[in-house]
Order: sequence, then C-alpha cells, then structure tokens
Amino acid sequence: MLDGFKSIRFKKRTVLRFRGFSKKMAKSYSETLESIMDFFEWHGFTPADRFTKSLIQEILKNRQHTVTSIKRTEASIAIIRDIEIRQTKPTNAMMLSLFEEKSKEEEPVRVEKKFADKPPKEKNVVDITVPKIRYERLADKMNSVKEDFTYVLDKVKIVRNSFGKDYLKLELTQDELIKLKRTLKNI
Repeated sequence: MLDGFKSIRFKKRTVLRFRGFSKKMAKSYSETLESIMDFFEWHGFTPADRFTKSLIQEILKNRQHTVTSIKRTEASIAIIRDIEIRQTKPTNAMMLSLFEEKSKEEEPVRVEKKFADKPPKEKNVVDITVPKIRYERLADKMNSVKEDFTYVLDKVKIVRNSFGKDYLKLELTQDELIKLKRTLKNI
C-alpha cells in the first residue's frame, strides 16, 4: 500500500519558512518533517523547550546531570559497602560463633613469640660433604680458570674509532686461543 498524501493547513509565513528549511536539508517535505520529529523524540526534547545559546550547551548540561547522578550512585555504593564491612560481616561472625559453626581449621590468631621467631625445622635434610682431596682439586681448577681469565682480560685492548663506536680488540695468537679452549673443555 502506498502512502497517500494529506494536506495540513499552515500559515503562509510558516510554509515559506519550512520550504526554505527543507531546501537546506535537500529532502522532500515529508522526509524533512520526519527527521525533525525523529530528532525531538530521540533526544527527549519538546519544541516548546527553550535551549540555552546552542544545542551543544544543552547536551553538555545533560551530561553534567548524568555525571552528577553517577557520582550519587557511586556514593550510595560506597555507603552500602561501608555498612557491609562495619555492620553485616561482624554481626554475621558473631552469630556463627554463637552457634559454633565456625570452622575449626582456621589457624589461631595469636602465636607465641618464642615460636614465631624460629624458622620451621626441615625434615629429611641431606648433609652433603665433599672430600678434602676433591675440594682441593676443585679449588686448584678454579684458580687456574681465574688465571686464564685474567690473562685474556689483560690481552683486551680498547680501540678508539674516530668515525664510529669504539670497539675491543683481543690480542691473542691462534695457539693461545686453542690452548685456552682445550683447557676449558677439559675442566
């Protein structure tokens, strides 16, 4: 079924003004009137409402009302949480203790000081001892590794570069390098 046309009687001044407005919208008269009505229904305004200087200011004013209501809601939530923490939970705990429904698995609140400072004793601790001969051999190997490492560090020189980053140069012969590798492999 096609939408038929009906006529409404308007004052001549209003019709001329509406035609000019409709040309700005670049739509038919019906589409223009529909979009105007949709705008007022969507935003909850009535044509009788008087806006402050612009619609943006009106929207900002509505946003401020929304922010205020959000703050009030958050304050109410905070009050309810406070009531829960200060009144409901302690009362509930007292009721449970009165009826002895408190779980017995809870740890005691107070601990004696003489036991609190001592670390708990560990069971099944294996005492590992190294024979003296093995310890001395490991100490000798460690000293030889330290000597080799200090020798290598003594052979490192800083090369100053005038156009780029400075770099390090290792001044070892190939024979010395092979010997160090073999020594580290055998340890």
